[in-house]
Amino acid sequence: MAKFLFVTDLDNTLVGDDDALEQLNQQLLQHREEHGTVIVYATGRSLPLFEELRSEKPLIEPDLRVLAVGTEIYRQDGDTPDPTWASQLNHRWDREKVRAIAAQFNDLTPQPQSEQGPFKASYFLEEAASKEVLACLEAELKDQGLDAQLVYSSGHDLDILPKRANKGAAVAFLQQSLQIPKERTVVCGDSGNDLSMFQANHSRGIIVGNAQPELLNWHHENPSGDRYLAQSHCAGGILEGLKHFGFIS
Repeated sequence: MAKFLFVTDLDNTLVGDDDALEQLNQQLLQHREEHGTVIVYATGRSLPLFEELRSEKPLIEPDLRVLAVGTEIYRQDGDTPDPTWASQLNHRWDREKVRAIAAQFNDLTPQPQSEQGPFKASYFLEEAASKEVLACLEAELKDQGLDAQLVYSSGHDLDILPKRANKGAAVAFLQQSLQIPKERTVVCGDSGNDLSMFQANHSRGIIVGNAQPELLNWHHENPSGDRYLAQSHCAGGILEGLKHFGFIS
């Protein structure tokens, strides 16, 4: 057994099965104490919504938090985003211009102000309209010279982010700063906003058994021995995957 970098989404990945979460927490706490394993939560939630979840569920204290779909990184229990990461996200990013373009699409409904950020413009978008809207929106952003990406997940959440900002890019940034290699990194997720962590191919990957169709379809179309599709749901699936890769016994 040796130190590894453990990165997990929260809603419907780490959280969703309280009994399995308790078992996983015990394993992770022991592994961190004995081997120095680094625990990272990577979620689409903003800092206020993360704190809300932490008050509702028995989450162990992480070493790092990757919030707002990878656009903010917080170290330890601080409430100020990592400035080095933030400085990398400005390239060809103009949030006000992004918002002005998005306002042209009637199918986009802005999410609450708490879910907006300097490097994140978030909307609700119904799945029935998503294919057409996403294609047109992406083309318009490109035509306007904006280096942006669209992250659509769970059939209703759309995040417009700088090209350099997503969960996968944030994980790569942490691997470099912590000097932890791919073979000692594992990422866990269930939906489209976790896709970048698996696409980056910078780690082992665990997809929980209750994953959304958008992630499952991509997984089946892009098979990899570095990725494991669990049968169990939520934290139970993470436990299953960690044992599969030999991170825990």
